[in-house]
Amino acid sequence: MPLKAEIQETVKQAMKSGDRVTLSTLRLLLSAVHNEEIRVRRELSDEDVQKTITTLCKQRSEASDLYRKGGREDLAKKEEAEMAVLKRFLPQPLSEEEVRALIQSCIAEAGASGVQDLGKVMKLVMPKVAGRSDGKRVNELARGLLEG
Repeated sequence: MPLKAEIQETVKQAMKSGDRVTLSTLRLLLSAVHNEEIRVRRELSDEDVQKTITTLCKQRSEASDLYRKGGREDLAKKEEAEMAVLKRFLPQPLSEEEVRALIQSCIAEAGASGVQDLGKVMKLVMPKVAGRSDGKRVNELARGLLEG
């Protein structure tokens, strides 16, 4: 079943069960997916939907941090609850060891010898970790491996 259809099914289940957090979060997600489909003028693939979900998760994470800094624990918890709903539709994240192993294999594949080759390595690594690891974290690990 396509990811978008799975999300729509979960919306129906949330309506029936009265789960307001899930319902509002998934409606927001479907709206974001719809807007992206309008922008690119085609139906989104599962990978594109996952990118949209990842973007929304990142927004929720940043908002949660800002609410905590502002002393609004209630709003921070709301953002985290929404992020938990969204993460149900993402693939299992890679562990740091798995990411390191992927980076090392890509370093060997690219024949990288130092930090100047970071771009080549990232170009090989990112498609393999898409949606399963944060790009910023992958960049930091790759830079560390190339420097060391």
